[in-house]
Amino acid sequence: MSTGGIALLLSEQPHTFKGLETIGKIVFIFDLVLFVLVTSAIVVRFVRTPSRLRASLSHPTEGLFFPTFFLSISTILGGMQRYGVPSTGVWLTIALRVLFWIYVVVTFLSSVFQYWVLFTGRQLTVQSMTPSWLLPIFPVMLCGTVASLISPTQPDDQRTAILVAGVTFQGLGFWVAILVYAIYISRLMESGLPGPNLRPGMFISVGPPSFTALALIGMSKSVPAQYGYFGAHPEVVPMLQQLALAFGIFIWSLSFWFFSVTLMSVVLTIPHMTFHLAWWAFVFPNVGFTIAIIQIGEGLQSNSITWVGSILTLVLIVVYLFVLAAHIRAVITKEIMWPGKDEDKEE
Repeated sequence: MSTGGIALLLSEQPHTFKGLETIGKIVFIFDLVLFVLVTSAIVVRFVRTPSRLRASLSHPTEGLFFPTFFLSISTILGGMQRYGVPSTGVWLTIALRVLFWIYVVVTFLSSVFQYWVLFTGRQLTVQSMTPSWLLPIFPVMLCGTVASLISPTQPDDQRTAILVAGVTFQGLGFWVAILVYAIYISRLMESGLPGPNLRPGMFISVGPPSFTALALIGMSKSVPAQYGYFGAHPEVVPMLQQLALAFGIFIWSLSFWFFSVTLMSVVLTIPHMTFHLAWWAFVFPNVGFTIAIIQIGEGLQSNSITWVGSILTLVLIVVYLFVLAAHIRAVITKEIMWPGKDEDKEE
């Protein structure tokens, strides 16, 4: 999902150069290859040992990462819109509409099921809380982000329904995240910061307000000004867009605070860190953070703010390459993906 996030981020750049779109397409194709390989490996694992599937989904740590499959799907849908639609016929626009509604239903059911498992499974304490508790609600929250991406090319009659669904489920995800934030802050106050290797996972908390901000701003730009209610009241459209921009900035400020706290926590413990899968949180949540900055800069017509977004994009690309190299090295040196090194280390 981090690879797909980088591909999306490249497509959102306000300052471009010749060949940037080609680079974005290459990254997107690489994302598709990784998705197929990783998904195939997981399928083989559970086909060979079917009993592990239920154990995995009910595991208090491993089970929380099941939603990352849907997060990867969301970035793929966004990449299809950005890199596929301009080069294909109307068939892909229709396909994306169908896939969007399937995504909405499946991610909503997944969010209900996963939190039900958490509520009825092994009892968890506030001290054991990590930002990964946000992950079950993350995919359905990104319905708004996906809606903001695909709605501009949808017919007016279909676009309205997509936007309504996007606002609804983006709101659902954001409000559930607010509730989880209360537990997260309580955990930090009572037990302090997570261990050095797990601190990058704190960046997950940056995601919900960032993606909500960019989704609201993006969806407001796609309101069908000549259709239905908005066609009868065209003066509402610019008001709605300005309101979305203002509220987006209001919400983004929360992500900036979480980003600052997490960055300080990580920087101060760098000498004591070794690779952990939580390092990928350096990338994906901050993709939303950066795109939100770009959207805000474009909305305010501020070249300075959009340049901040472009600079952060370069930083994220460097971080992505560093984490990818560290991940490959950890696999080779058997630091992860080895008996007793991952979620089964206490078994």
